[in-house]
Amino acid sequence: MAESRKCPKKAVFFSLAVLLTLLFSFFSGYFFHAYFSNQENNFPILSQAYQIIKNYALFQLPESSQLEYGMIRGMLQASGDPYAVFLEPVQQELSSNNLEGTFGGIGVEIDRSQENYFLLIPFPNSPAELSGILAGDRLLKVDELIITNDTSLETIQAALRGPVGELVQLVIGRSPTYQPQILRIRREAIQIPSILKYLESNHPQIGVIQINLFAKSTPEEVLNAVLDLQGRGASRFILDLRNNGGGLLEPGIDTARLFLNSGIVLQQQYRGQALQSYSVEEPGPLADLQFVVLINQNTASAAEIVAGAIKAQKRAELIGTPTFGKDTIQLVFDLSDRSSIRVTAAQWWIPGLDPPIGNNGVQPDILIPADAPGTDPAFQAAVSAHLRDLGN
Repeated sequence: MAESRKCPKKAVFFSLAVLLTLLFSFFSGYFFHAYFSNQENNFPILSQAYQIIKNYALFQLPESSQLEYGMIRGMLQASGDPYAVFLEPVQQELSSNNLEGTFGGIGVEIDRSQENYFLLIPFPNSPAELSGILAGDRLLKVDELIITNDTSLETIQAALRGPVGELVQLVIGRSPTYQPQILRIRREAIQIPSILKYLESNHPQIGVIQINLFAKSTPEEVLNAVLDLQGRGASRFILDLRNNGGGLLEPGIDTARLFLNSGIVLQQQYRGQALQSYSVEEPGPLADLQFVVLINQNTASAAEIVAGAIKAQKRAELIGTPTFGKDTIQLVFDLSDRSSIRVTAAQWWIPGLDPPIGNNGVQPDILIPADAPGTDPAFQAAVSAHLRDLGN
């Protein structure tokens, strides 16, 4: 018969483990209760409303994260900050990619068919094309994400993106059978251009640079675009800032510096902090460039900094309609689940700009009403201004 004998050391260890478990449970409950009670004291009406909805509402509350997101949106709305924004994790990731100007991906555009399927269109020479993806392939799965009609485009884009060099597994279906095929694709750095450049079709001596967003890469993109277009024969330029809602502050300031010889680009002040000034330390590489600037009511924030600094220093004519009039700075704070909130934290102004941007916007030198007749009359006015100077 086998015998069972107790080891004194094991018994002591077991007793200590039980005691520690009991103490942990007690203090966890105590601190949770203290935390919840503190929240009730801070927001008693919110706590009361939550309990009523939880106990009596016919419709169930969403999961806790969605409930928190709703509360955050409500707080931002109640703050009275018109530019405060809450971004869920997927939205924050895509926004960060745009402002960085690059992301780890496979180089593919996503379209939606009439039957509500998500279709892939690979970029030329991209990892997607080189792996065998064809235009029109249906996307069925990305890693563990099963694609359905209800899957949002943002969710799919975020799933396809990730660290450069890592593999992502796709399941696709191809016409005519749409049998599932598995592809493993290694992500590469995909650039997101913040500008569009081209020569004016009827007057190739005029180069056009359209800035869509101010990302980290924008100043370098603008400089390279000018040099490229000059190499192709452009001697005059149109800087198109229409429908540019802004982006990052410092790339906006650095873009303005490209065109200026000296002076202060911008001054700003955060609550309770000293005044900050951003100056031109040396003439910019485009300080002698001949150009005009297009603006409209959707030119805002960092785009207004560029337009305003150029106008204040009389570097170029502004053509179009008054800009949006946003003279504040938002700070982005990342939350623990990779969502983020953006809150207004500072105000800025451009010395010498009259009238100030706030409530006025940057005023054009040549006003072209938004409802003026013709095909893009503001652009045609910019072309005409250059042609006059060129004697054409």
